[in-house]
Amino acid sequence: MKFEDYYERLGVPRDADDEAIKKAYRKAALKWHPDRAREEDREKSEAEFKRISEAYEVLSDAESRKKYDRFGENWKQGADFEPPPGERTMTPEEFQAAFGASGGFSNFFQEMFGGKFREDVSGGAGPHARYSYRGADVRAELHLPIADALTGGKRTFEFPVRMACPRCGGTGALGRHVCPACAGVGQVRKRKTVELKIPDDVRDAMTLRLKGLGEPGTDGAEGGDLHLVLRLDDDGTYRRAGSDLEARATVAPWDAFLGTKVDVRTARGTVTVKIPPGSHARSRLRVRGHGLADDSGGRGDFYVIVEIDLPAVLDERKKDLLRQLAGTAEGRAP
Repeated sequence: MKFEDYYERLGVPRDADDEAIKKAYRKAALKWHPDRAREEDREKSEAEFKRISEAYEVLSDAESRKKYDRFGENWKQGADFEPPPGERTMTPEEFQAAFGASGGFSNFFQEMFGGKFREDVSGGAGPHARYSYRGADVRAELHLPIADALTGGKRTFEFPVRMACPRCGGTGALGRHVCPACAGVGQVRKRKTVELKIPDDVRDAMTLRLKGLGEPGTDGAEGGDLHLVLRLDDDGTYRRAGSDLEARATVAPWDAFLGTKVDVRTARGTVTVKIPPGSHARSRLRVRGHGLADDSGGRGDFYVIVEIDLPAVLDERKKDLLRQLAGTAEGRAP
């Protein structure tokens, strides 16, 4: 771990007294506490909150500060800072002294965030008097090939989410010490698996609200919601243009010449499309109202793009006929 000066972390001079260090930490804690951050900034806030908490824990203790001032980077004989269970962390009494004699931890965070607080009934105020709040909403995107979206059914996907810390059970503390696994936040990042039924009227950028599948709440509060944005990606068969869809239909040369019928899967189910006689390659045949649903409640159109290709297997008679056709086209006698 790269050495960073604890005094610089808190923005105080090396001769700062205890009160100045307390004030600096209070200001930094108000700014960087993860529960105040927006969802996209929480990871950064967590990291910064750990850094300032680490600095304050060392500088707020006279003995550890004395060692730090004397030995600097090697004050712990080169060990990276990671307070393991059982070692000293800031007690509720010290926190109360740091943030005021009236109310201590609870009042400090009540002032910051409001909300409903609880205290640990085992032995008075616990190490983390925590507040109850609804879990944050989560936004995620699910990319689907258009062919899969039209087929429907269920899909399983994963997305990152914050879950209760498994080490401390979401309390943020181990006994009377801050949980080192979550730095007292009570939550850690995990990946969550969800099974989703594809809606019949699926469309690109469609947002589904899945209640309670966001981040968990604290102290029994309800979880947030998952806002899932569906993204439809072009694939080997389908291409999207707004709410219109295009699909390729490959036919043999003689079918294009004589005319034929093909079955295609549209956004409204399978339909039979007639290929008119004399159709050329890249001909576009429109099926009205069979595209994707749009925001206004209507639907786009579906286009069949004719592609001409030989079947993979030809018998000798068909090969001979093609040779004759080729000879006629070049002006030679068959």
